Amino acid sequence: MHKKKTRILLGITGGVAAYKSADLARLFIKNDIEVQVVMTESATQFVSPTTLQALTGRRVHTDMWDESIDNGMPHIELSRACDLIVIAPATANFMTKVTSGQADDLLSTLCLARDCPLAIAPAMNRQMWENAATQRNLKQLRSDDVTIIGPDSGDQACGEVGEGRMSEPNFIFDEVVALLQPKLLAGKKVVITAGPTYEPIDAVRGITNSSSGKMGYAVAQAAREAGADVTIVSGKTSLATPTGTKKVPVITAQEMYDAVMYHVSDADVFISVAAVADFRVKNPDANKIKKTKSGLALEFEENPDILGTVAKMNPTPFCVGFAAESQDLENYAKEKRVERGIPLIAANLVQNALGSDENELLLIDDSGSHKIPKSSKINQARELIKHIAKLTEK
Repeated sequence: MHKKKTRILLGITGGVAAYKSADLARLFIKNDIEVQVVMTESATQFVSPTTLQALTGRRVHTDMWDESIDNGMPHIELSRACDLIVIAPATANFMTKVTSGQADDLLSTLCLARDCPLAIAPAMNRQMWENAATQRNLKQLRSDDVTIIGPDSGDQACGEVGEGRMSEPNFIFDEVVALLQPKLLAGKKVVITAGPTYEPIDAVRGITNSSSGKMGYAVAQAAREAGADVTIVSGKTSLATPTGTKKVPVITAQEMYDAVMYHVSDADVFISVAAVADFRVKNPDANKIKKTKSGLALEFEENPDILGTVAKMNPTPFCVGFAAESQDLENYAKEKRVERGIPLIAANLVQNALGSDENELLLIDDSGSHKIPKSSKINQARELIKHIAKLTEK
């Protein structure tokens, strides 16, 4: 049986950013997503329907009275097989129509008569974006569960600089893919640790590791996409906090332990992705240690075991550990899973993952080992979340 293709209705309204919609349509098609384009009359002044038809392989619709639709009701028929309607660009005028429920052309009527989610990517002059009326509309759209993608800040066609320009097609594409993920963890609370910890030696020096935090943040994003309420307890990274998640910044392993203990008490799932230092300097100096010929001796003490502590809680959230090894990956990961007493561990080779945008995970649970072939970390994270959802479903 062939898997049903994802189908998107791409609505294009009359803004100069309409030229970017051709690239967005191309991205959808390239990734095996079917695209049906509907344009407003104004949009056709900026980009040709023929261009969009050539890219999508489908007739572009602009007319409420389109006789090519068998039942004569394109405002009903065109959206019924769609998984999502995306309006890019969405002008200030069109946002007003959607907010008020106005339906005076094919695209606005489709939005009113839809039975699928709606996402819009605003595009307008900075004054129009900042105008109180636009901001009221924006607030109402979000209240009505319309997803807002962007806008960005930068140079505008009018020659001014500011917020209001449509997000780039690659960003819109990524946001749409995220929206389309199944809500496998809806109603679940998930706590995730990510990034490195830092253990001070003195006022300016410390011990840390090369974790970038990319895998942990990808897992947080994937969990949020799956409908979870996500808290990410993170060591210092340069990464942007995934949209819709709560970030708790920490520095040391002890701070991470304290933050996890505070937030995990009512969690359904705990995922320990962070690279946590096993030891810390016992007596770090409050001042900078001066160089001496006698050398430097440091005394260490063990840091608290975050995953081990959470795994022994009662009630216990579903615990997922990460094992980063340089050799003998599967055996070491199996030993760690047994030692921690957890139902699932995700293992990877450090030389293949640290700092990279790709990963190759080996998931180990009671039923054995399950390999996720090498791909982007967000894809690896989504597969991990699917596996967690399968193991936790009742």
